[in-house]
This record gives sequence, C-alpha cells and structure tokens, in this order.
Amino acid sequence: MKKLTGVALGMLLLTVGCGTAAETKAPQAPAASVAGESVGEQDARMQWWRDAKFGLFVHWGPASVNGTEISWSRAGHPFDHPSETAVVPPAVYDNLYRQFNPVKFDADAWMRMAKDAGMKYVVFITKHHDGFSMWPTELRPDYSIMAGPFKRDLCKEIADAAHREGLKLGWYYSTRDWTHPDYLVGDNSKYDAFYRGQVRELLSNYGRVDVLWFDHVAGNWRDYKFQELFDMVNRLQPGILINDRAARFIRGTDDKPAPGLVPMVNGDFDTPEQRIGKFQYGRAWESCVTMTECKDGGGWSYRPDGRTRSYEECLRMLVQTVTGDGNLLFNVGPMPTGEIDPKQVEILHQMGEWLRKYGDTIYGTRGGPIPNGEWGGCTSHGGKVWVHILQWPGETLRIGALAAKITSHRVLTGGEAKVAQTPDHLEITMPAAQRDPVDTIIELDTV
Repeated sequence: MKKLTGVALGMLLLTVGCGTAAETKAPQAPAASVAGESVGEQDARMQWWRDAKFGLFVHWGPASVNGTEISWSRAGHPFDHPSETAVVPPAVYDNLYRQFNPVKFDADAWMRMAKDAGMKYVVFITKHHDGFSMWPTELRPDYSIMAGPFKRDLCKEIADAAHREGLKLGWYYSTRDWTHPDYLVGDNSKYDAFYRGQVRELLSNYGRVDVLWFDHVAGNWRDYKFQELFDMVNRLQPGILINDRAARFIRGTDDKPAPGLVPMVNGDFDTPEQRIGKFQYGRAWESCVTMTECKDGGGWSYRPDGRTRSYEECLRMLVQTVTGDGNLLFNVGPMPTGEIDPKQVEILHQMGEWLRKYGDTIYGTRGGPIPNGEWGGCTSHGGKVWVHILQWPGETLRIGALAAKITSHRVLTGGEAKVAQTPDHLEITMPAAQRDPVDTIIELDTV
C-alpha cells in the first residue's frame, strides 16, 4: 500500500461519500484490463464483484514479528517518499523472516471468519514492497517463506481454504521491491522478467484466481513490458479482474507509453485508499481501509500500537461505500503467531450478523439513485430503493429527489416513519426513539 504519513484518520467518516449531483454523471467508457473488450463484456466479467460488495484484505509478513508497519517501517527505501515510520534498520528488518514462524496459522479459520463476516472474496498479500515472498517462489527462494523456520506455502493454504469456502480469491502483488538487487538497475530488464515470472507462478499454481491487485511501481514506461504482462495474465486466468495500480507512479518520466497502454493498465476498478470513494457510476471502485487506525496513517499489518475501529465505525464505512456504488476491501493484519486479533474477529462477526439480517439491501445492489452524503445513502435493485440513514440532522431528513414514484414503504430496522415525496426531494420523519443507533433502513417500493 501507499503509506500515508502524518494523517490522522479519526475523522474518516465525516468526509466520505459526499458526492454531488454532478458526480453522478456516468464518465466516459471505463478502461478495461482486457484489450478490445466492450463495456458490456467488461460488465459481465465484473458482475460477481459488483454484487459482492465486501472483501477481506490481509497484510501479513515478517514485519509482524516486531509489530511495525509492513515495508514502510524499513529505514531506507530510496525509490519512494520518506516515511515517518521508517525506524527499523535494514539489517534488522531484512532478517525478521528468520523469526517469522506463525505456528497457529489456520487458513480455514481465516476463511471461515471472512465468510461469517459476510465477505465474498479475499485478497492476500503475496509480496509487499519489502520483497519477501509468502510462497515458495523458485525465482528468489532465499527471501521467501521457505527460507525461514515456517516452510509452508501460505498462498496454497489460503487458496485451498478460500476455494473450499466458496470465496473468490485475489492476490496482491507489489511491483515495487526495495530489496531486489535488480530493481530499477540499468534498463530494469532483469527485474521486469523476475516480477513477471513471479506473477506467472501465482497465476499458475493455485487454481482459480479471480483478482490481481497490483500496488505501485517506479521508473519509466520503457522499463516494463506491460503488454506482455497483461497478455500473460489474461491467458493464464481468463476473466480475472485487475486493479488500477499496475503502472501507478510512472509519471513525469522522460518517455511515453505505447498507444492504448494507459487504458489497459488502468485496469477494471479504482482503489481509493484509507478513505471511502465518491459516489460514482460507470467506473467501478473499491475502497481499501484498515480495521486498525494508527496516527501515522498505517495499520495495514499487525500494529499493537493502533486502535481497532469500533463495530459502529466499521458498519458505517461499509454502508457509505455501498451507497456510493463501491466495494469495501477491509483489511486485517494478523499477529506473528498467525492468529487474527480476537477483537477484530468479533467485530467482523457482528458485521456478519447485521448482513444476515439486512444483506438484501447491500448485496447485488447499486448505489443511489440519490447521491450519498454524511447523512447516509441509498441502494437499489429492481423496483426497490433502500434508504440507509446514518445521521439525522433533526426530526426530519430531507434528501434529493427520486424520479420513480413511491407506492409503499416500511422501516426494516423497526418503528414507523413518514415518507413524503415531492418533485424536488424526499422528506423522512421518524421519532428519535425509534431510530436505529447505527443505521436506520427504510425500504421503498417504486414504479
């Protein structure tokens, strides 16, 4: 992940999802990771992801041993901006793998947790910016899981468990590599071949892979054979979804990409980080946010100095994301033992309980048609619109107009509400004592 420095995220929910009417206009035809693919073909390929809404992100690696931020706590990464968490000397950080022995790791327990939380897919960190591989790569075995005491293929165990639980599988892969001796050396051809080879391993050895989640790169366009990379990816895993970061940070360089390359590497969806994306149709997006809040903006990997967000915060983030027409990729950072913090497991369980009650208002819906805001937002499917109210300005909430005619309404979370429709707005009135403390959901039938 791109490390955010000096940013407190405590006000996150006060600044998310405040789309305006102008932002609801569909953008130009979205880019697709498959060359020559029509918008309709891309929509069909992405349908499961659009319906899923909620996924598990897992940042894990040797950095968990000392509880510092993955990669960004390593002092000395000359290809990127400084980080205030860069406090671990390279000689120390680069040897943490010798102590990384997660004997309590249980991939099935992780995937059961994700499924219980109502998540539909998982994205696992296979290699972060520090270059350590969480699988027995043949291309750099001396800095992989097989070089330490654990010596088990973490990727295989996670892939097998995800498939058993019916979860879609995604691999995160950082093109950045601060410890590889060939990274951005000369024409970068050796490193380019290396990382394409690692991606080939990840897409060849673990069955079906549904998402490939790249994370940043530096250098020039000429330093990478992106067309070869994408051709290989789509050949090995037809139908795979790819995020927008395969060539992120290649900018201000002294060369230009080949025609058609930029739309391809822009991938299938945007990835706002540590914030909830704006209301947006047309171009898919997925907010990646940590369950752990740290004052330095991190919290991706195990950070015992961080704060676990409350159930109420977490649920509101999910609702704000989905009403904005996005997905939430929610991150946990497992402990060095391989266990996930019980507090986080419990919060995810609570979210799953809520989704078992109200999942019809989330899964398989689209955000809107009324843009969301601090008050909450809407989801819709077929002739139904669900109004999710997270914050009441007073006894009556007034929001944007709904083009369809409301024929009936009911409060799914209990109580009675009055709904008045005019050509200009909707007014919803409900006694304070009957409102849900987290999310009041009102279902509207429309024609």
